[in-house]
Amino acid sequence: MEFFYRARKGPRELKEGTIEAETESQAISKLTQMGYFPISVSDAQGLKIKTKGRSFFKRVRQRDLTTFTRQLSDLLESGLTLYRALTVLHKQTENKRLRAIIQEIANLVKEGKSLSESLRRYPQAFNNMYVSMVRAGEVSGALEKVLKRLADFGEKQEDLLARVRAAMAYPIFMAVVGTLTIVVLFTFVIPKLVELFQDLGQVLPLPTRALIATSNFFLDFWWLILAGGAFVYFAIRRNLFTAKGKLAYDRFKLNLPVLGRFFKRVQIASLSRTLGTLLANGVPILQAMDSLGGTLENEVLKQEIKKMAKEIREGSSLAHGIAKSKYFPVLVANLLTIGEEGGELDGALLRVAEVYEKQTDQSIRLLTSLIEPAMILVMGSIVGFIVISMLLPIFQISLIAR
Repeated sequence: MEFFYRARKGPRELKEGTIEAETESQAISKLTQMGYFPISVSDAQGLKIKTKGRSFFKRVRQRDLTTFTRQLSDLLESGLTLYRALTVLHKQTENKRLRAIIQEIANLVKEGKSLSESLRRYPQAFNNMYVSMVRAGEVSGALEKVLKRLADFGEKQEDLLARVRAAMAYPIFMAVVGTLTIVVLFTFVIPKLVELFQDLGQVLPLPTRALIATSNFFLDFWWLILAGGAFVYFAIRRNLFTAKGKLAYDRFKLNLPVLGRFFKRVQIASLSRTLGTLLANGVPILQAMDSLGGTLENEVLKQEIKKMAKEIREGSSLAHGIAKSKYFPVLVANLLTIGEEGGELDGALLRVAEVYEKQTDQSIRLLTSLIEPAMILVMGSIVGFIVISMLLPIFQISLIAR
């Protein structure tokens, strides 16, 4: 297997090239025996395997990447050379990770590498779609226009994610505040009232006894509850890191009664806009499908796209593959069929994206209108039960006194 490496030989000399090895560890061992200090070792496709002492290989935020793309497009349109534009952006970029990556890319461009080839070495920041579109822009001689479209695409993706996060912010806030309120009542308020009730020596009502038993359980076994919660959390996270676990989780999300439709719309909107943008910028459909697989988060849809790509290689059409999949509505297949027949598949995909982005907005408003009163009802019922259970003995004492 061939690995691409970047390594230092001495304090100033930087080496890069390829080396044959069976594993990444063996490649690093060979470089060390050659007297090199490995900085990074990548497979032949540029996927990062290991880095040493370089924090900037971590993922860059989408917002920072969109800003970089927009500014690079503007600088190229103003007449600056690519290397000069990258140098300017390196100086003015605030994000340390991205600034370090820009510096490395500028060095590679100065050495004669193309921008797409340089970007491919940093997959944590620039995904397959980004690199494919930049490559298409270089071939067509319209790099600055492609970068502008990439920036527009990034802004639309950010806007969609921002709306989803905003819709979930209030319910999450309600859940956190309600949970903290219940914990405070169980931990501090109820034990004080229990002492008062015990001093009175009265037989307590059933709801009050149930509440006191629950409070005592929390006080006596809080450590067990925390340990159990932590165990379940880490067990789920560990399972999600496996291929089967992630696939099962993503399939579960898509099959949920109400939320499943929402998740499906978000993924279809993102998928359609990504693929439509790639095709509109001259990326061949098979290369676009391969790039699309690297940008999808849902493993179920990712497998569906791989099946469709295989069928396209065998002579089938995208609309036919979409129609066969149970995860895509009939509307998507119909629009793509019309687009393929008219030779405007990219336009059809972008129309699908617009339709499902609007439906996503509607779903967000609907879910928000349903979740907020549901959260208020649930939390209000729990707190109301606690308050009534604490007041019942007081009412009982008042009646006895009369």
